[in-house]
Amino acid sequence: MKLIAILALLFCSTVTQRVRLLVEPPVVKFPAQTPVLLLNKLPKKIIDPTPMIKASAEKHKVRPSLVKGIVAAESAFNANAISSKGAVGLMQLMPETAQEYGVDPLVPEQNIDGGTRYLGRLIQRYKKYRNGLNRAIAAYNAGPGVVDRYRGVPPYKETRGYVTRVLAYMKQFERERGRG
Repeated sequence: MKLIAILALLFCSTVTQRVRLLVEPPVVKFPAQTPVLLLNKLPKKIIDPTPMIKASAEKHKVRPSLVKGIVAAESAFNANAISSKGAVGLMQLMPETAQEYGVDPLVPEQNIDGGTRYLGRLIQRYKKYRNGLNRAIAAYNAGPGVVDRYRGVPPYKETRGYVTRVLAYMKQFERERGRG
């Protein structure tokens, strides 16, 4: 925020504009239009989000092993992960989704909460269908419009692989939890 104010001061052409910026600094809401090139320069930040996942999964009534499977598949537990399409953080929230849920995707707790809430809504949306969980996972990856258009998991190699990967992670995490 301070950097934005300093840059704004440097590029103001008149003293009046500079004074106005000092008195009324610009308000920037996330997601600010930060260039993807700058975001991609963030260092890897591998974390253990298990406590955050447990809390958020309980709050939104989603299986913790599923949320952890999504995190593993989406970001490999890198809180600073940025995709080429602009998805951000542990659960790779698109900026529009983060804004819709009122979360900052670079804050791990908020990212997991927003992603889990979104996942919970997708599960509710597809629970009446056969293979509803597969549809919800596919919708998390490709979007609900695509899943609706194809009336199930779309025929995209990437999405089908994603669903398989998330389900495998989910089973792995359930086994590990059973041993712990």
